[in-house]
Amino acid sequence: MDVPIKKPLAAPDDARRGFARPSREAAEAAVRTLIAWAGDDPDRPGLIETPQRVVKAYEEFYAGYAAKAGDALERTFEDVGSYDDIVLVRDIPFYSHCEHHMVPFVGKAHVAYFPTERVVGLSKLARVVDVFARRLQTQERLTGEIIAAIDETLKPRGIAVMIEAEHQCMTLRGVHKHGASTVTAQFTGIFRDDPAEQQRFLTLVGRGKSA
Repeated sequence: MDVPIKKPLAAPDDARRGFARPSREAAEAAVRTLIAWAGDDPDRPGLIETPQRVVKAYEEFYAGYAAKAGDALERTFEDVGSYDDIVLVRDIPFYSHCEHHMVPFVGKAHVAYFPTERVVGLSKLARVVDVFARRLQTQERLTGEIIAAIDETLKPRGIAVMIEAEHQCMTLRGVHKHGASTVTAQFTGIFRDDPAEQQRFLTLVGRGKSA
C-alpha cells in the first residue's frame, strides 16, 4: 500500500482561541432557530428542552477546545530498561465532527513512535487523539495535529499516525455511500526515512503488503 508522506502540521492548540465565545443562552437560542428552520415547533412538549440538551451535548462533543494535548503528554517515564524500538497503540476508537457539515465521523487511530530517552503512558496517546478529535475537524488535519503534538513534547526519533474513519457526510447525505472509509497517514523521522520501518508499521496495523 503506497501512502503519501507529508510534513507534520504545526501544533494547533492556540490556533482557534482569538474570538469571543457566545453565551449559553445565545447557543440555546440558535438551536431553537434551527429547530424552527427544520420545520418543527421548538415550543412543543417534545422539543421544549431540546436546546438545553443540545448545548450540553456540544460541551462533550467539543471538549477538545478546552484541553491541551501537551498537558496529556507532559508526564513521561525514564525507566524503560534497554528498550529502543517501536511503541504502537493501535485501534484507538474516536469520534469527531466534520467541520464542513457538523456531522460525525467515527473510526480508529493507530499511533506509533520511536522513543529517545523517555516514554509516555500508553493511555496518554489515546488522550491526545481525543483532544483533537473533539473539535470541528477534517481527518487530514486531525492526523497532522496528533503528530505535531507528539513531536513537540516527546521529540521522538520518528512518529507514525494512521486514521481510518467513516464519514456520515458521505453516508447520511450527499452520495450516500454506506461503508466507505477514508484512510490518512503521516510519518516523521525513522518512519519517513526508512521504508522498512514504514512497512513494519503498516504491517503491524494490518495495512501492510504481508498483512
